[in-house]
Amino acid sequence: MIITRTPFRISFVGGGSDLRSFYEQHAGAVLSTSINKYMYISSHKFFEEDKIRVKYSKTETVTGTRELQHPILRAVLDEFNVKGGLEFSSIADVPAGTGLGSSSSFTVGLLHNLHVLFHKSFSKEQLAREACRVEIELLNEPIGKQDQYAAAMGGLNVIEFRPNGTVVVDPIKLNPEAQDQLQKNLLMFYTGDQRSASVILSEQNKNNTKEDKFKSLKQMVGLVYEMKNALTTNGFDDFGKILHENWMLKKTLASGITNLAIDEAYQTAMKNGALGGKLLGAGGGGFLLFYCPLHQQEKLIAALKPFRKFDFKFDEEGTKLIHISDE
Repeated sequence: MIITRTPFRISFVGGGSDLRSFYEQHAGAVLSTSINKYMYISSHKFFEEDKIRVKYSKTETVTGTRELQHPILRAVLDEFNVKGGLEFSSIADVPAGTGLGSSSSFTVGLLHNLHVLFHKSFSKEQLAREACRVEIELLNEPIGKQDQYAAAMGGLNVIEFRPNGTVVVDPIKLNPEAQDQLQKNLLMFYTGDQRSASVILSEQNKNNTKEDKFKSLKQMVGLVYEMKNALTTNGFDDFGKILHENWMLKKTLASGITNLAIDEAYQTAMKNGALGGKLLGAGGGGFLLFYCPLHQQEKLIAALKPFRKFDFKFDEEGTKLIHISDE
């Protein structure tokens, strides 16, 4: 049995600039971190040697990879020419469609598992690159490249997207005290809604040809480097204000990014101690993230009581092999 563990991510600023429709015209960048919520992928021998079994929210048993309904499993297992006698299972700490990059964590973790299974050499950067190819080129998903690199590499990073298609990951190294302070000042709440990012991102891709939307994304890229400076100089309150400025810009990029309930929750948080925040992922639902100084957090949590507070910590390892055995 082989088990890989791949983290989900929080994207703070710059989301959307990792779309090809933007970065081919102007270099994109995001600032994000992986967190200690994970996608687990296991592979092991299956009793029926002429069949493949996969378990996710459904169970499929097929005689060939191209019969699989799950698009990522179908594409990746076909790429590796997987034959019968194998079973693949996935378990996630957080449901899909909540803005934490679960699909890319699934893809990276599956690729990692298969490279180990078939004794293929690889690097984390290679896993991220291959995951981008699967999701964007093979499956034609209207998504960007940030989630794959965040899941594979792990840690707190500025991830840059160059017009020639290359991706550069620049780690931000904080001292333990600064990192602890940043983590303690971040609060996440689950809105209770799950959604597909594809519809919102498809619209955003089209909107990137519009001058005002393109200008907003350029401003968001600039905020990435302002936030990096705030972090490296311990300007954490500035971090919160930049988070707010980014959210105000992001809301203008496409319809469906926000809604009345999300806007009301955000305004409530800002009136009760938050210095900034955002809805994670493409928009429409999932998790709300806020930067709030410790002395204001009790008031903020009480004000957002209808929403479930969700605890997390930063992850620094990225995708990881956590178990391998002959059984």
